[in-house]
Amino acid sequence: MSFHQQVVVDCRGHLLGRLSSLVAKELLNGQQVICVRTEDINISGSLYRAKLKYANFKRKHTNSNPRHGPFHQRAPAKILWRTIRGMVPHKTARGAAALDRLKCFEGMPHPYDRKKRMVMPCALKVLRLRPERRFCKLGDLASEFGWKHKDLIKRLEDQRKVKSEAFHKKKVAATRSRQDAVKKVKVSAEDQKILEAAGFA
Repeated sequence: MSFHQQVVVDCRGHLLGRLSSLVAKELLNGQQVICVRTEDINISGSLYRAKLKYANFKRKHTNSNPRHGPFHQRAPAKILWRTIRGMVPHKTARGAAALDRLKCFEGMPHPYDRKKRMVMPCALKVLRLRPERRFCKLGDLASEFGWKHKDLIKRLEDQRKVKSEAFHKKKVAATRSRQDAVKKVKVSAEDQKILEAAGFA
């Protein structure tokens, strides 16, 4: 990925581990990364298998005082954040600075719904997982273990998609009308020479 001021990644349809490793590398290279729609991340293996693994993780806590950690995050954005943290040397200054460059969200909150979103082909489920293999969604796993906002995020996403579709139709219409106008326009021979000299022929 070439360096940008800020990269917004649409996490829908990406595999959790592969996405995390790519994002971790970008963060350590100094890139600021925003992950949206984390509830639609995929995990290879059935939901039943993912629940067994998460239940096993949940059992691990400080025996004398569980409030000392490890902490078992329930929200999909936090689960992704913790997965990425495991791939970054977060106890060093460099790793801590890298994690500060990461933001994770469920759904698509305001400033990022208007920005260009990227995908990471190396982490897409359709390209990396054989079609007959089982998989599950991070949002489903999170809601099984106590994440309460699945329905709220779905409602907000439905509203956003309506607005997004209207914007897209308007944009396509504007592009088409501009192309038609460019085709119809007639340029005099004198102006054509000036355009050719400037490299716009």
